[in-house]
Amino acid sequence: MARWDPLHVADLDADPMVQFARWFDEGTEMPDREAVALITATPDGAPSARMVLLRFRDATSIGWYTNYESVKGRQLAANPQAAVLWYCEPRGRQVRFEGPVAPMTTAESDAYFAKRPRGHQLGAHASRQSEPLASREALEARVFALEVEYEGRAVPRPANWGGYRLTPNLVEFWQQREDRLHDRVWYTRDGGAWRIERRYP
Repeated sequence: MARWDPLHVADLDADPMVQFARWFDEGTEMPDREAVALITATPDGAPSARMVLLRFRDATSIGWYTNYESVKGRQLAANPQAAVLWYCEPRGRQVRFEGPVAPMTTAESDAYFAKRPRGHQLGAHASRQSEPLASREALEARVFALEVEYEGRAVPRPANWGGYRLTPNLVEFWQQREDRLHDRVWYTRDGGAWRIERRYP
């Protein structure tokens, strides 16, 4: 599908996760295809947004990895709901996910951490994410100390670092069209199935 081609409901898969996989696989011209906006909120509804990398997808959920004690981690602990937005500018597409969030299992987080570059592993230990930092030199000193501590052996996953999965109850597919008459299609949960309907742009 080209940038300005229409989005026909009849062409969509009945499962939004399958449809997203199609769009994701077609977005090969994107320089950083896994980048998504993650929106969390405080218990009283104040929103907070940042970019993360979409490192996990399966038949029912999407996921990312982070420090559990970060701002987003603390917000998810207090209010385990989130939205994720994937934007494919070259094709004029975006996909929006909304739903509950839960931590991944220890085994899932361990498996992903073990595959990360060693520098990323050390960085996960060194960074007290979202906390005040006196200087760049202080962070680099922490990393150097960890390099010495773990020299010659594997770096274990920090207990405060791991994955989250969002299991959507709403998925929206948006296709850019001329004159701002865009195509929008919503998938919403209807019991155990998905309901598909077109929405006004």
